[in-house]
Amino acid sequence: MDVTDLRVALFSGNYNYVRDGANQALNRLVDYLLRQGAQVRVYSPTTDTPAFEPAGELISLPSVPIPGRGEYQFSTHLGSAIKANLAEFDPHVVHISSPDVAGHRALTWARKHDIPVLASVHTRFETYPRYYGLGFVEPAFVAILRRFYQRCDAIVAPSASMIEELREQGMHHDIGTWSRGVDRSIFSPEKRDLAWRRSHGIADDEMAIGFLGRLVLEKGIDIFAETMVELRRRGVPHKVLVIGDGPAKAFFADKVPEASFVGFQQGADLGRAVASMDVLLNPSVTETFGNVTLEAMACGVPVVAANATGASSLVMEGETGHLVPPRDVAAYADRLTAYAEDPDLRRAHGKAGARRADAFDWDTINGAVADTYLRIIEARRGGAKPSA
Repeated sequence: MDVTDLRVALFSGNYNYVRDGANQALNRLVDYLLRQGAQVRVYSPTTDTPAFEPAGELISLPSVPIPGRGEYQFSTHLGSAIKANLAEFDPHVVHISSPDVAGHRALTWARKHDIPVLASVHTRFETYPRYYGLGFVEPAFVAILRRFYQRCDAIVAPSASMIEELREQGMHHDIGTWSRGVDRSIFSPEKRDLAWRRSHGIADDEMAIGFLGRLVLEKGIDIFAETMVELRRRGVPHKVLVIGDGPAKAFFADKVPEASFVGFQQGADLGRAVASMDVLLNPSVTETFGNVTLEAMACGVPVVAANATGASSLVMEGETGHLVPPRDVAAYADRLTAYAEDPDLRRAHGKAGARRADAFDWDTINGAVADTYLRIIEARRGGAKPSA
């Protein structure tokens, strides 16, 4: 079998109704597969106000809004119509990108019909409860995820650090890499725009510390805010540039009064905004790869990040930025203070990051996923079965 012969059923918890790094990667994968001649059907909750046009054929799954986070939908079941659609499509492989209800039901359907399943890991779901005072349920989350992933034929994760974490958790024995790429026509040091910075109250000689992402607690905005408080206490001159939007914006704005909030950006506007930072501070520990880290590096921006999955596979300590113990506010402030005092070091680390970003080509990365599909299909035809 060749990639041109493939029929892929892809299940996502959020394919295009709210833009994020995970669904951007999924849409790029589908676009790549379609360009190779494969057939793809995507099954995901949908809304009347999608964030962008989806790549490929999108089938809507039954869903309800998540309580307290109404911008997100939670699948409730597959239903007979979806199962009939799957049977008619007759996929060679099922790809599940979210361990939600539909993901569990799709896995059961695939096993019943002897169809191999690839699961992709996009976020540290088990870490989310700790940001909402529910850290005690984390072991149960890990156990549920372990049961889910062990029933799959293989899983892919976006970074070596995430693969190591999954192995330590006993999630699966067959874990491959599906990295992430970056569009260098959008993210480049040449996109830096001093006039745009000035329009947002940032002078040419001021160090702009950037935040990039959804404004939600699980992105570590509390640690970011505490670090800015520490910099103010130390008298370190700086400005804050916040790119993104989300339900925690009011909390963030109250904690970082020196910040310029430029809202959600995309395309060329996003590239300009990222390149106009002087350093990215990314304290999130929920990332499996860290798209925002790679985008900043591609723009020649040094990164100070939590030493956690994702960033630890991208940031070269003392070369393209710094890795800091996840909740060590003083350590974050130390690294940012050093950059404020030494602009030449800041620029040198940024240039090194831009060179490192050159290695992340989307088609090569997505080709590895197609190869994994073909491998597990052949293994299943040869009699191999999931371990659980």
